[in-house]
Amino acid sequence: MDLRPKGSAAVFVLLVLFTFCTFSEAQNLCSVTDRLIFIRENNNLGATVTTLIAEEGVMATITSQNPEGLFSLNGYDLIADTVLDFETFDQNKPHEVNIECTKADSLSTTLNLKIVVEDINDNPPAFAESQYTLNVDELSKVDTSVGLITATDPDKNDRLYYRLDSPEGEFDLEASFNPNILVKKLLDYDKIKIVTMTLYVQDTPIGSTAEVSHTASTTIVANIIDIDNRPPWFQPCTQTEFGTSKVCISSGYEGTVNLNEQAPGPLSLKPGPVMAIDGDLGRNEPIGYAFLGASEDRVFQIDTDTGSITMLKPVEVAGPIVLTVMAYQKENAHQFATTTVILRVVISSTYPPTFVKPSYEGFISKDAGLDSLVLESKTSNRPLRVQATDKDFSDGYNPNLRFEVVAGTDFSITPEGFILMAKEVSPGTVNLEMRVVDTTNEESSTASLVVEVTPGGQQVKTGEFSSGDMAAVGASLAVVIVLCLVCIGLMVHRIKGHNADWKKISEASAFRSTLGGGSGGPKEGVQYCNEGFQHDADSGSVNTKLAADLENKLESGLKPQQRRGSAQDKTTPSAVLQTTSSSPLDSSSLASSDTIDGEKEVKPILTKERRNEEGYKAVWFKQDIDPSTKEEVVIIPDTGEADGGCEDDDDIEEEDNLRTDMDSDDEDGLMTEDL
Repeated sequence: MDLRPKGSAAVFVLLVLFTFCTFSEAQNLCSVTDRLIFIRENNNLGATVTTLIAEEGVMATITSQNPEGLFSLNGYDLIADTVLDFETFDQNKPHEVNIECTKADSLSTTLNLKIVVEDINDNPPAFAESQYTLNVDELSKVDTSVGLITATDPDKNDRLYYRLDSPEGEFDLEASFNPNILVKKLLDYDKIKIVTMTLYVQDTPIGSTAEVSHTASTTIVANIIDIDNRPPWFQPCTQTEFGTSKVCISSGYEGTVNLNEQAPGPLSLKPGPVMAIDGDLGRNEPIGYAFLGASEDRVFQIDTDTGSITMLKPVEVAGPIVLTVMAYQKENAHQFATTTVILRVVISSTYPPTFVKPSYEGFISKDAGLDSLVLESKTSNRPLRVQATDKDFSDGYNPNLRFEVVAGTDFSITPEGFILMAKEVSPGTVNLEMRVVDTTNEESSTASLVVEVTPGGQQVKTGEFSSGDMAAVGASLAVVIVLCLVCIGLMVHRIKGHNADWKKISEASAFRSTLGGGSGGPKEGVQYCNEGFQHDADSGSVNTKLAADLENKLESGLKPQQRRGSAQDKTTPSAVLQTTSSSPLDSSSLASSDTIDGEKEVKPILTKERRNEEGYKAVWFKQDIDPSTKEEVVIIPDTGEADGGCEDDDDIEEEDNLRTDMDSDDEDGLMTEDL
């Protein structure tokens, strides 16, 4: 009976086997360090796989191998006859090589070798397709997954890493090692319809410094799909964004119809016929049209497919007509929009308004500035004005006309027909087309306008003068002023150069002093009349004698050339003395008076009126008194130049003598009372 512990039995068996194997190897002719051999793929031809350990004189040969032709012996070296590839190697079944070692007088030894091919990173990753296409709905929420695109790598132990290049960051990957493509921006079909991206892959981490790194890439095209999220849009319209939404605002339509007339065919509307498109431009759903509410007693109808509006009968009431039109998607009536059509009912006319001329030509300087008027010519300050007439009016004037430029924004037309420069224009010729429109019925006609824009020079605006004009006016005024100064100088020289005129002043002053009652001068308020001259036959009249003596003394004191002069030469700026007479002087008075020119007899009188007929001589000063006013003779005190120092000593002496004579006459009883 074996009394050893059972646990020692296994150890004993192993010890026996080890001893047997050691003894056996000692008897083997050849051996290897390890019968399981590892070799890296992509080896060089003739590379040594392993080396046999054998006694001298032992011959080694390959008896079999699986697969055939991979290895051979070169002495005791097992070499590779081909380049081994891990990707074609069956990891579950290593390559087998059986080698037999023989020696004379010895038992042969057989070696069974198993060769395993090791994988290295020698292959790049690859995508199944060179281009992928994704369909992405517009307005998809951020982080929405739109696709997973992966690559493969023959190097089975490699881990792949990805990177996505999106132009504007519209898309990105969930992770570098997970190519799940996510939406990163809100996409609008109207703004962007296609996004083209590139997806890269490599078998080393992104940013790794590993020497061996194989990469690959593919193209991804993301088509943005327009979803049905907008109603129809009437055309034309103005697009406006409100947050992530977009609307298109239409101002509606308008037109005219004639009173009591049924228009044939579709009505002509502005800015164009009724038309709507699907707000989702990428879908372009078919649109239908309909009237909302009553259609003015069924006067109008609208085509369901085209939107054209026609008349069923004439309009019998004047005034505007407002129609409400709805446009809707035929496949989804929940998407709809409305607009208004305003029709003005007018009385038809026979003639449209027409321009007075079929063409106009104007000129303006490049430097004239905005809102400057176009002129009729280069040298004129007169603005160009276009006019139109309407034969429906008897005088051709239609107050309901509107002028406009058909195409172009360089110039504009005022309601009065003047052309204004609306913006800066380069020198050259601008060809425009103008239109005049009758606003009551929209009838119109056109005319051409050619505006020549000159390169330089300041524009002369209407109502102003150019610098050249102002210089000419200034020069003219200067000449006039010089002439006036010369005339004034001549007048002063003439007045001061004739002492006779100053003598008249002295004589009149002496006479005034005498009548006033002495050297004290005339009394304020004293008036003198010529009532004594009513009867010239009365030779004893004091007034008659006084007038005769005064006239003789005045005539005798004048120089000959002055006595022969006109009454105008005798006018001086002295005190006013006017006398009147309604009857001729008596013969005694005529005998005692001296003649002035020796040929004609002059009758000296005091009169209120200036007489030019022959035979009368009137003494007057400064101004006439209108006889029709029945004014009395008034002596106005002299405050002018007569009191100045211009008279000589002879004049003063003569004045004293005259005053003495007048005093003697006054003693005879001069009448001074007012009548």
